[in-house]
Amino acid sequence: DFSVLQLDAHRDMRHSFQGSRYSHACIAKRIIELTSLTQVGIRSLSKDEAGKGYKNLKTFFMKDMIDNDNWISEAIDSLPSDKVYVTIDMDALDPSIMPSVGTPEPGGMGWYETLVLFKRLSQKKEVIGFDVVELSPMPGNVSPDFLTAKLIYKFLSYIF
Repeated sequence: DFSVLQLDAHRDMRHSFQGSRYSHACIAKRIIELTSLTQVGIRSLSKDEAGKGYKNLKTFFMKDMIDNDNWISEAIDSLPSDKVYVTIDMDALDPSIMPSVGTPEPGGMGWYETLVLFKRLSQKKEVIGFDVVELSPMPGNVSPDFLTAKLIYKFLSYIF
């Protein structure tokens, strides 16, 4: 039994996308069919994804996180299991520090708040695994590549 924490700019709650139920735009919808999901950093969604009352889902929209000093604690507390899998879409971060993604969205998470989330999560829950997606390297700009590597390194140091 485990919960999932998703850092993402997009809700990824479509029933299907381009004929596939397993598209990148549908992954969160598939997760809540199996277990509980907490999303943080969301700032873009389709009309179909805007529905409320999804079972097994808690969403922290970026526009609300900005004015809520307690969102990190609330997000961690919303994970019902002591074991957590984390999925990190790099577009959760603001494009000013992470422009190398396929679908950048303005107004994203910052470096330090992301590290604080990972540190507190690792202190309160057992992180059983994580993945990192959507780094799309840009020729001539290696900073986002290094940021991604450093984020992985930091998260691993908190876990272990």
